[in-house]
Amino acid sequence: MGAQLRVYRRRIRTVQSTKKITKAMELIAASRIIKAQARVAASTPYAEEITRAVSALASFSNAEHPLITEKEERTRAAMLLVTSDRGLAGAYSSNAIKEGEALTELLRGEGKEVRPYLVGRKAIGFYRFRQRETAAQWSGFSDSPEYAHAKEISERLINDFLTPTEEGGVDEIHVVSTRFVSMMTQTPAVRRLIPLEVVEAEDVPEDVIYPLYDFEPSAEQVLDALLPRYIESRVYNALLQAAASEHAARRRAMKAATDNAEDLVRTLTRLANAARQAEITQEISEIVGGANALADASTGSE
Repeated sequence: MGAQLRVYRRRIRTVQSTKKITKAMELIAASRIIKAQARVAASTPYAEEITRAVSALASFSNAEHPLITEKEERTRAAMLLVTSDRGLAGAYSSNAIKEGEALTELLRGEGKEVRPYLVGRKAIGFYRFRQRETAAQWSGFSDSPEYAHAKEISERLINDFLTPTEEGGVDEIHVVSTRFVSMMTQTPAVRRLIPLEVVEAEDVPEDVIYPLYDFEPSAEQVLDALLPRYIESRVYNALLQAAASEHAARRRAMKAATDNAEDLVRTLTRLANAARQAEITQEISEIVGGANALADASTGSE
């Protein structure tokens, strides 16, 4: 019985040590979420406004720019998949990877070849384990991305898009990342960056007057200047939202681990108390049995 008690006490110490680690990681993730949320809030208005500007430019001009003009035959698509560099974040990375796999199946069903561009060691490890080829890989900044990282990724994507398909280029670019909705909700999302999707409004009243645009020096040159900024801002915003989602998912996962550790400690403590009580009962029984044996022996000798 004493050996069983030692086992329980050793397990309690181990779980308590693990609980300290998970609690510390929960507090660190909680402190980083605030900064990540602020960066998302600061970047989102710019990304949305530049998207509106590029959409207006594409809608109200007759310019044929490669970044907004869809090719007649699209045979190869680029997929930028954003995951985390570290684990202990619940299903954050696996959900993004599942969304990427679903997009890959959809594009292949349309007869397109998919070229993965991976951000984060989790996505890199997933593709490396399955021995899949990738177009490019970036890692080491998933929890705190900078604009320079988005610029580097965007330049590679734009260069590959402008490269002819027969020379290894791509015809369209999709981004798979996690959108930060709230502290409790983070959802994987797919967005096609280029060619830019221009959606015509339906049921517009006849008296609506659309703005007139005058481009100086030309619409093509304005697009040349705006579209790289558009791609960079969208990629940067996707990285920031993914970072905030990663911290929120890690905080939630570590809180669940801490709560589970507390429950396990209580369970092990009850078992240890029961084992200790059984040990004490056995010792008392042995003492009483020994006393009775001595009493019987002394009575017999008389």
